[in-house]
Amino acid sequence: MKYYDPPKIDLWTGRVSNKWLYLHEKVHCTPLAELSEPHKKSIALLGYTCDEGVRRNQGRVGAVNGPDTIKSSFGKMPNHLASHILLQDVGSISCTDDEMEAAQDALSNAVTSLLTKKQFPIVLGGGHDMAYGHYRGIKNYLDTKGGNQTIGIINFDAHFDLRKNTEQSNSGTPFYQIAKDCQKEDIDFNYLCLGIRKDANDRILFETARDLKANYILIDTFQIPFLEEITTWINAFVKNVDHVYVTIDLDGFSSAYAPGVSAASPMGFTPHIVLECLKTIIGSGKLISLDIAEMNPTYDIDGQTAKLAASLMHYVAHNIY
Repeated sequence: MKYYDPPKIDLWTGRVSNKWLYLHEKVHCTPLAELSEPHKKSIALLGYTCDEGVRRNQGRVGAVNGPDTIKSSFGKMPNHLASHILLQDVGSISCTDDEMEAAQDALSNAVTSLLTKKQFPIVLGGGHDMAYGHYRGIKNYLDTKGGNQTIGIINFDAHFDLRKNTEQSNSGTPFYQIAKDCQKEDIDFNYLCLGIRKDANDRILFETARDLKANYILIDTFQIPFLEEITTWINAFVKNVDHVYVTIDLDGFSSAYAPGVSAASPMGFTPHIVLECLKTIIGSGKLISLDIAEMNPTYDIDGQTAKLAASLMHYVAHNIY
């Protein structure tokens, strides 16, 4: 099938215990076409092997290899999942012949299918252009349920990714595209971006954020000493939506923690504040899907970034149910 690669069993290696002590022993490799509605609660890992959006956005390419690297690192981690929870690798959506928009459409269809089959999707990238396809997949699924259910997007990122796609969509345009779709459909654009840096967004991007009524917290406030205030802001945002889609851009972290990204900077946030926020979001009971973007193994050091992404997944997987 074009734009789809089945799961790779050889990614899942590590210590062997024969007692499911490690996640590579727990995971099932299940192609999308063979996935059925589980009789247990289930987490589905889906890759987005595409960095065409990064290339178009003048970033450093290499994120196409991010999903496999994250899965491999995740598999070596200890398994504390209850026996009644399934963990499934369902393969990857791939970008063929630079056809990013087609890959986004394929991702959208895959996410809709996962949600329909009662999976909790964790999507691994790949460029942040994945967010547009991911959001559309959630939206399409909720539309089939009826009732005009609302989606709140929480983006952990140094960048707004609200660039206008007047010429071509890329990894810097996904939330602008979502905002424009919301306007066409006459629904609210519910967007909260945590970790925004003034030295990473130009004046027009701040004006666009204001015009679109985007909510954001600047990096100088997005720190552990302000956790109580941050938690209050997140709870207020979550209260006004039916479902929450979380997207984590690894280049929002300081390069001390995440050197292997498309746009590294030492001036980012720490993993600790993100974990505290995830605790609050998961606690709301409204998290419907999550992704991790911009993992670039080409520039990683000692696998630090892959381990960071895997640890974030580990926390979510062990707390979502």
